[in-house]
Amino acid sequence: MEESVVADFVGRVHAASFGTDEPVTGRVLLSQRRLVIATDDGKETVPLSRVFDVVVGSVPGDLRSFFNDSVTVAYERDGSRRTALVEGEPEDMEKFVRLLFKALLRNVTVTVRHPAKVGGRVTDASDHRASVSVAPGEIRFDNCPEPFTVDLSAVIDYERTDRTLGGKKRPALVFRHVADGQTVTSIATVPNGRALNVLGRYIKTEYDEAMEELDSFDPTEEQLEILVSIYSAGGEANIADVVTGDVTQTSMILDTLREADLVADGESGAALTRKGQMIVSSYLESVNA
Repeated sequence: MEESVVADFVGRVHAASFGTDEPVTGRVLLSQRRLVIATDDGKETVPLSRVFDVVVGSVPGDLRSFFNDSVTVAYERDGSRRTALVEGEPEDMEKFVRLLFKALLRNVTVTVRHPAKVGGRVTDASDHRASVSVAPGEIRFDNCPEPFTVDLSAVIDYERTDRTLGGKKRPALVFRHVADGQTVTSIATVPNGRALNVLGRYIKTEYDEAMEELDSFDPTEEQLEILVSIYSAGGEANIADVVTGDVTQTSMILDTLREADLVADGESGAALTRKGQMIVSSYLESVNA
């Protein structure tokens, strides 16, 4: 198959082979098989088959003063692990990130169980093999009996785990997302750790951004109690179901939660937003740890 360039732009780059501690201007070229970073003094070629991780937006400590928003590509060469950093204009980087993940996941086949849960109810869904494909803001699982698409902006929780399939333990990703107003849990079992890293990084690209926004919000005990009550009621409840004492006080707390975009008005009462569900998930995880 002919190899064609899918992304080509000029940005600020860094790789250990460049022999400098500071970023330099370079040309970034991406094909379906490799990433090439070329500067006036040389180039770094990264076969995509050797890439085991991609980090969007987080810069290693020793380079933090030089980069703002970047993509770090981690790969193996000669038995050692290396990284290459790329930073460019927002439009170039948005396209680069999507096409990079698309190329890395192009031949990945997973075993999915979807939906494994709807709300807190375990379903009787079976495991099926599926292919992975990415598109702006979403990831699709195709070539299975019931193909489905996950909106990345709807992902509220995820964890890495192991599952035993066919008598063999394999890495898996369990992630929860909102679909048609319901919280759905899906499980994707992958062939190896590399696929787990890349798939997990793509699924949580927008999740990380949302979590950063929530870091500044420190809910009170009363706010958490109301959020958990709404969550326990299925994600939406009227005020009578969540009142913890004085009705007026509860209404004031709900107003504060609305202003923080943690609660919105649903069809039958107060409903958790995606951020609200993320707050509750983090709280329950800390309690159960």
